[in-house]
Amino acid sequence: MDRTENRMGVMPIRRLVLSMSWPMMLSMLVQALYNMVDSVFVSWLNNDAFVALSLVFPVQSLITAIQAGTGVGVNTMLSRRLGQKRTEEARAVAVHGYAVYLCYWLVFALAGWFGARPFMMLYTDQDRVIEYGVTYLRIVTILSLGSCMQFATERVLQAGGNAVGPMIIQGLGAVTNLVLDPILIFGLLGVPAMGVAGAALATGLGQLVGMLIGLTMVARKGVVKVSLKGFRPQAAVLADIYRIGVPAIAMQSLFTVMSLGMNKILGLFSETGVFIMGAYFKAQSFIFMPTFGLNNGLTPVVSYNYGAKSPERVSGAIRFALQIGGTIMLAGMLIFWLVPGPLLSLFRADEATLAAGIPALRILSLTFLPACVSILLSSAFQAVGKPSYSLWLSLFRQMLLLFPTALLLGRLAGPGAVWYAFVIAEGLPCIAAALLYRRVYRTGIAPIDGLS
Repeated sequence: MDRTENRMGVMPIRRLVLSMSWPMMLSMLVQALYNMVDSVFVSWLNNDAFVALSLVFPVQSLITAIQAGTGVGVNTMLSRRLGQKRTEEARAVAVHGYAVYLCYWLVFALAGWFGARPFMMLYTDQDRVIEYGVTYLRIVTILSLGSCMQFATERVLQAGGNAVGPMIIQGLGAVTNLVLDPILIFGLLGVPAMGVAGAALATGLGQLVGMLIGLTMVARKGVVKVSLKGFRPQAAVLADIYRIGVPAIAMQSLFTVMSLGMNKILGLFSETGVFIMGAYFKAQSFIFMPTFGLNNGLTPVVSYNYGAKSPERVSGAIRFALQIGGTIMLAGMLIFWLVPGPLLSLFRADEATLAAGIPALRILSLTFLPACVSILLSSAFQAVGKPSYSLWLSLFRQMLLLFPTALLLGRLAGPGAVWYAFVIAEGLPCIAAALLYRRVYRTGIAPIDGLS
């Protein structure tokens, strides 16, 4: 048994959860910064530009979901092969991962170039919004080579136990984006003003910087040597990657489906609703991303100790994660409740948007705590072999309850009532998650060492 395994089984559970989670939490915060920067600067151009980026955001989320879900498969299989000391097979997994991400880039670039205009026309008939969206989407998809290869290099580093490398990659990429955004958007330091195109270019260049740093790290410190020279795809390796990756892609794509659906529903009532939801998703990412990082750190802790038949450590890890996540979400809820106006003002919201957006953000803040419970318990269900519970909770939270409730409330009580659909769609699954966890604990966790 290696030191990592010993630590997972003997380190005090609270310290273990924190040590496993903080790199993920910091990495997720950097990702939130990526998402936020473009939107804040673009909103300073005009409202149409921000609405365009809000409509494009689900497409970016889908790209990320595909990349991240595939990364789960690559990382899992690579780590497993390394743990089994099967170095050549591990190298094959890494090489196939690089090849898959290169194929993704080609698909994203072609889909973005040819599909940007039809996509935008599905959601708005405002010519300026369409043109902004087409420009931004085409550039970020063509330059998505950077993000694709970032994911590939980060997974190779993580599989080798390097938790700091991915943070450096994302951090320097985000800093590049932050520096370039005002220069390229507004035309500073002698550079011509490019507006929305500048925002997209800054994002793409930031990701390319991250890619170059990641490739350098893998070349110098990677646990396997990666080269595509003489590469031939192997069906067995791809099957192993996607056996794990496809369910992860499906789970992470639900947010995209939810965003696209809600943009369409809100668009039936007013463009203001799309603006508000776009601002909300950008701002709340700083609250939710640390919780997702905690979620990622919790899973291996619960999984290991469940396998080691340590029910007290399993339940202790889950309780502690709920306490930490609840504290984060409570702080976020108070911020959104007390200062919704300044949050919206970051995106240059006009008076009409502020009038509709302030009560909307306060209503939406009521979802934070129940969402935390659902997210963390879903992670626990996956770790103890109940992934179907997680899938159904996600489906109910982000689609099956939300869409019909939003449509019904919007038709009956007007656009301002649509936001209560989020409260309903988070509240009921939260109760279901708690009841399911009680059942799982009684039948699956407590008995694992002979307890009843």
